[in-house]
Amino acid sequence: MDKLNINQWAKEDRPREKLMRLGPSALTDAELLAILVGSGSTKEDAVTLMKHILADCNNNLNTLGKLTIRDLCKYNGVGEAKAITILAACELGKRRQSGKPEERPDLGTATLIYNYMHPQLQDLDVEEFWLLLMNQNHRLIKQIRISHGGITETAVDIRIIIREAVLANATMLAICHNHPSGSLRPSPMDNDLTTSIQRACQLMRIKFLDHVIITDGAYYSYCETGRV
Repeated sequence: MDKLNINQWAKEDRPREKLMRLGPSALTDAELLAILVGSGSTKEDAVTLMKHILADCNNNLNTLGKLTIRDLCKYNGVGEAKAITILAACELGKRRQSGKPEERPDLGTATLIYNYMHPQLQDLDVEEFWLLLMNQNHRLIKQIRISHGGITETAVDIRIIIREAVLANATMLAICHNHPSGSLRPSPMDNDLTTSIQRACQLMRIKFLDHVIITDGAYYSYCETGRV
């Protein structure tokens, strides 16, 4: 019986589609390696070929990483390019294991938000509005510039804010923008926007931490003034 090419497999069984649907942790070592090498040989599809190689390594990725390019090229269907790809992947895994987790900044207070965002906003002559997405420990997940506007105001779409928070799995968010004029007084539009975002966050069960207005040398916090 002729072997089936991976493209002829049921979609739910193909490694790439499986990863997109279920995430990388759902794939076996052989399936992950098959995605990297792309194809097998005339006798074996990529997954079966990787299973064969792993079996010869006692299914141990550490042992696989100790093989040489020459060792890997002994397998039918593995040339130098595929061997290099496999060894590069093993080396990346080793480096990740020895690396330190990324230190995410703590943005749990208005002062911390100001200190973090001030360098990006201090010299602007127009308003920019930024969204700061955080986990439950106030650690920054992602910062997003929502809009870049005029001298006195900038347009903000609340739907974009909530969408970005949901996509990032954020449990908290803060917003901030600069006042190029140097005034720390919130405008009526700032107040309306803060109220609308707070309501949207309540509906989506996302904690709205603060709205910080930044000038060059000072800030205004809705949280610190009891308005959030």
